[in-house]
Amino acid sequence: MTPTPIIIFDFTTESDLSDWRIMDDVVMGGRSDSNLQINEAGHGWFHGFVSLENNGGFASTRYNLKETLQVEGHTTCKIRLKADGKAYQFRTKESQYDRYSYIYTFETTGEWETVEIPLSEMYASFRGRRLDRPNYPARYLDHCAILIANKKNESFEMEIDRIWFE
Repeated sequence: MTPTPIIIFDFTTESDLSDWRIMDDVVMGGRSDSNLQINEAGHGWFHGFVSLENNGGFASTRYNLKETLQVEGHTTCKIRLKADGKAYQFRTKESQYDRYSYIYTFETTGEWETVEIPLSEMYASFRGRRLDRPNYPARYLDHCAILIANKKNESFEMEIDRIWFE
């Protein structure tokens, strides 16, 4: 039996972004700078500049769910987006107390597309290092994030329409 899709976030002109946080490398002394806002079309607009200066190199936006969701039985995360043709990561955590994240890297085309992320292929990582742990068990979802870290100085831009689990 296919589980009912769970909408994680649906961006509209009325969206409340108060549970979204910017988490750039400045937390470690880096110089990257990003922002998430709603554009005129009602999409999330994640944009900025990744800087390698001062041992930096990443920018991210993280959505903290109001309560942990049970997502058992879901096998895919889908994100409808339009980005700049660069590679990004989708990240999840099952618990706010986990120090590591589960990660999946995806490429973008520069056009509107629906990125499909197989949850079972998301691997555990901490501070950029893959851990010897099982892949994402997809039982719970505490928060999710989109991160860019392509090891170069670059501007980036992504419009996000919706994020959901199927």
